[in-house]
Amino acid sequence: MAAKARPAAAVAATKMTRRLALLTLLLTMTSKVFAGVLPEDRADVLYHLYDGGGVTIDGPSVLVRKKAGKSLSFVGNYYVDMVSSASIDVVTQASPYTEEREQWSLGMDYLTGNTTMRVNYTSSVESDYDASTYSFSVSQDMFGDLTTVTLAYALGDDIVRRSDDPNFDRDLDKQVYSIGITQILTKNLISTLNFETGTDEGFLNNPYRSVRYADASSAIGYSYEAELYPNTRTTNALGLRARYFLPYRAAVEGEYRFFTDTWDIEGHTAALSYIHPWGNFTFTGKFRYHSQTGAHFYSDLFPGPQATNFRGRDKELSPLQSYTFKLQAAYEFLSDDGSDHWGFLKKASVTASLNMLHVDYDEFSDLTAQQPIGSEPLYQLDANIFQLYFSFWY
Repeated sequence: MAAKARPAAAVAATKMTRRLALLTLLLTMTSKVFAGVLPEDRADVLYHLYDGGGVTIDGPSVLVRKKAGKSLSFVGNYYVDMVSSASIDVVTQASPYTEEREQWSLGMDYLTGNTTMRVNYTSSVESDYDASTYSFSVSQDMFGDLTTVTLAYALGDDIVRRSDDPNFDRDLDKQVYSIGITQILTKNLISTLNFETGTDEGFLNNPYRSVRYADASSAIGYSYEAELYPNTRTTNALGLRARYFLPYRAAVEGEYRFFTDTWDIEGHTAALSYIHPWGNFTFTGKFRYHSQTGAHFYSDLFPGPQATNFRGRDKELSPLQSYTFKLQAAYEFLSDDGSDHWGFLKKASVTASLNMLHVDYDEFSDLTAQQPIGSEPLYQLDANIFQLYFSFWY
């Protein structure tokens, strides 16, 4: 941690980035699981690197799955990320800082007939934020295994602190409910429809972040005050994904997700992927587009101090558009066809991927340009997310 207290808006932006990176990591490393089938015995060892906007995030992760008989399967994951931040918020308000976060999780799958039940516990610890998440889901195959219905619930119990105030301690409770339907439509087409609703209650803003307001007495034309968020938030999201398998073993996948919440944010996300196997290689290309409106209490510059009941200047709550292009290559260097085994290992592969991200913020000014109020350029973010991981089946 830097000697100075962390800056107003910097931490929120960095934490958002880290959680997005973690989500991408977990989705990448976790194999797809359907009801009626336990996950394969598997281990993944991963290194990831996020570099963009003055922020560097990197670290390792290890995930292991193991069956215990025909009805039980266990999974464990250990994850570390290290952050070095000199983002736009940092350089305009305080000094760069470094930080480390450690996370571990344990889970279990139980299979009975065509029903699979899953429980999971995740704990994440950093210097000023502790998070515990409990989740449970039930999946049921039906109609000749052509349809899978999944119900899920997750409960988050977080504690928000300040590194410069040992007496600062705030609670944040989260709940997420979801229902998903996976349907095999034809021999070449499979689709998934998912609806998710979530509620957050407690301390929802970042204890370090500030907003700026017009101040004629200031040499730069504005001053800062602490942000203030509502203490509740409800989110709803509807997603649709379809994958079509082409005659030559390749596949095309399309995704769409609609998001809305009680802060007046409305988001649309669309993605298109192409997966092409070639010998022991599998190549993937993906383009993702996201757009959203801003929160009703967001402003790049408030007209004065305490101008509104709630105030925020987190750029992730502003109107924005983002574009992501992904390239991925996987190589299976140990096949499961029985021709070659390494001791107890049945199959092994290595996967490398690169996500190139660009974000246009429609109402977030780039203060590093040091231009007069009203003529400041809008901020743009460019980042690269690199992942390299090895997978072993046993």
